[in-house]
Amino acid sequence: MEEDLRAAERRLQAAQLAADADALDELLDDRLIFTFDGSTYGKQDDLELQRSGAQSLSRLEEEELQVLVDGSTGVTWFLGTLAGTSGGAAFHARMRYTRTWIKDGQGRWKVIAAHASVVTD
Repeated sequence: MEEDLRAAERRLQAAQLAADADALDELLDDRLIFTFDGSTYGKQDDLELQRSGAQSLSRLEEEELQVLVDGSTGVTWFLGTLAGTSGGAAFHARMRYTRTWIKDGQGRWKVIAAHASVVTD
């Protein structure tokens, strides 16, 4: 069970790096709420970032990934380095993501809630 969720998390990372909005559409629940820097965003906000090219990743490097599964709910804790452009400006950051996943009617993992923060050492 945990390996299935770990694989879903890594598919999400690959889709983010490739700006693959179609893959992200399959991995994100329609009710998604993503919190970053005090603001909240929905699934369509994320997909639009990918489709428009407003955000583009050139690097997504996982340092640590913890996974917890309890029935049809799971949580992943990602720590890693991201780099790319956002709104035309280059960025490089060490990030921590906490994602809550649920299984849909077909048994596929989908992110329903996520929170990200910049890690400062």
